[in-house]
Amino acid sequence: MSSQLKYVKRDVAAANRVLADQGLATGVYASLGHASLRLPSDPGKFVVKGRGYPIDAVSRMRGKDMVVCDLDGNMLEGPPGSTPCYEVKMHSTILKRRPDVSSVVHVHPRFTTLMGVLGAPLKPMCQCGSDIAQHLIAPVPVYPHAKTILSEEEGLEVAQALGDAKLIILLGHGATTVGRSLADAVLTMLGLEEQARMNWLAYCAAGPDHPFLPDEYIEEMTNRPGLADLPHFAGLVQSGSERIVGPWKDYVLQVSKDL
Repeated sequence: MSSQLKYVKRDVAAANRVLADQGLATGVYASLGHASLRLPSDPGKFVVKGRGYPIDAVSRMRGKDMVVCDLDGNMLEGPPGSTPCYEVKMHSTILKRRPDVSSVVHVHPRFTTLMGVLGAPLKPMCQCGSDIAQHLIAPVPVYPHAKTILSEEEGLEVAQALGDAKLIILLGHGATTVGRSLADAVLTMLGLEEQARMNWLAYCAAGPDHPFLPDEYIEEMTNRPGLADLPHFAGLVQSGSERIVGPWKDYVLQVSKDL
């Protein structure tokens, strides 16, 4: 095994554990979720959580448990007795259609799922993940089926419904997010679920026509001057290095035992 593949497998296992640690793959959903990442040196292959482990729980994944697949969803490498995740076609078809995407995440976040079944459009409610708020200005794409995505045709349906977006709700079946990195895709999912939780609370408190942040406020949040352009940050921050990915490293450290 190359050193790069070893580290990619470890990173993917950590991302899966983070999903569990943050409450998105726990309880009855403990085995339902998977994160994937393209191989940087071979973008026609990706590493993803599989199935068929003696203890199949997202929170217990280790680097050596990960499987390698091609963009047709065929398993190229994996531990004895394992298979790709059942919905590997969701990953392979999105990665095939979206060369800008390096990571795909699918879980069953409770509030996102609930709001989707209610048919309540998600609205930006808070600054938490301003990128997510921006993606809620337009209607979030919805795949109008609750079935497990098993075939190439079904994977293509999800990929087509996702289009160029960063996230999609699967009706009664959670959500899928994409990103340029594992951190990007996972944090997008965490931000989506937080916005959905805020929407649910507002829905309960004020009804389906509850207030939400107007478009101009989202514009204010997203189109800000770079920190390097502010005089009190001059010389402290390099231009282009200001992107904040939240406590990703802390999330990973919290779940890194025995990876």
